[in-house]
Amino acid sequence: MSVPGSSLYAPHRRTRRLLGPIFGVACFLATLTGVVVLSVVLGAVIAAALRRPGAEPWYAIGSNTRSLFELLWGLASKPQSSDPTLAGFRAGIAGSMWLLGLVAVFAIPVGVGAAVFLEEYAPPGLLRRIIQTNIANLAGVPSIVYGILGLALFVRAFGMKELAMGRTLLAGSLTLSLLVLPVIVIATQEALRTVPNSLRQAALALGATRWQMVRDHVLPAALPGILTGTILGLSRAIGETAPLLMVGAAGSIGVLPHSPFDRYTVLPVEIYNYAKNPKIQFQTVTAGGILILLVLLLTMNATAIVIRNRYGRPGRG
Repeated sequence: MSVPGSSLYAPHRRTRRLLGPIFGVACFLATLTGVVVLSVVLGAVIAAALRRPGAEPWYAIGSNTRSLFELLWGLASKPQSSDPTLAGFRAGIAGSMWLLGLVAVFAIPVGVGAAVFLEEYAPPGLLRRIIQTNIANLAGVPSIVYGILGLALFVRAFGMKELAMGRTLLAGSLTLSLLVLPVIVIATQEALRTVPNSLRQAALALGATRWQMVRDHVLPAALPGILTGTILGLSRAIGETAPLLMVGAAGSIGVLPHSPFDRYTVLPVEIYNYAKNPKIQFQTVTAGGILILLVLLLTMNATAIVIRNRYGRPGRG
């Protein structure tokens, strides 16, 4: 007995058998290309960090690893300097940590709250579609545009000096909060959509209010996805340079920030400034700063993966 419609696909069966493996090989080559390019770039950065007089050959893995660790530790503990032997990223790392904490305080509650409203409270209709479309569009806006907005809105307050924040940590953190807000909203919405509707219906059927249903059942179930998206959004913020240059991150600063109203610099800006220095010795300093930034980013991304794998499985609380 023939399957209904089988004759419709029979003429294309040979083509599908031929194109299927070709498509698989093309996808594998695309993945391999990305891995090879990233490996070459990372290897070039590590080689630049280890480039110094009397350096060990590349195959001396043990001594090179020890030298690389000592280099990164020294760069992380030294202040800015025009002398490459004394230069470091202490102020930039401190500013990045300050910025990361403030962005988390500003962006996470607003982003999660907006996503909960759109998914759990906002009725379907034209207004919701307009808001959703604008959020998706804002997620693709270049970061330099947010820098221009932050310069006009937070640093200068459209010319109103009484409200202007100046070139402070607070202005920079609010600018980056706007940058990552669409990412957090979209990630939180996707996490909320993975919660089964039966869980919502069961809570409401037992007499819970809508807020109690969201607070006690929906948010805990979606928390792994929310945390993963939030950490990935924050990792984007810590690696941004262009918007912070627009809102006045200092290129050279010798003191660490102690409050949100202090001047500051961040790690990507310091890397940018050292990379412009014509002295060849600063290539090692720049490469070391890039590796420090990569360690921070990979640590945050690894944390997101661990949270997703540990708490995102069925039956894990």
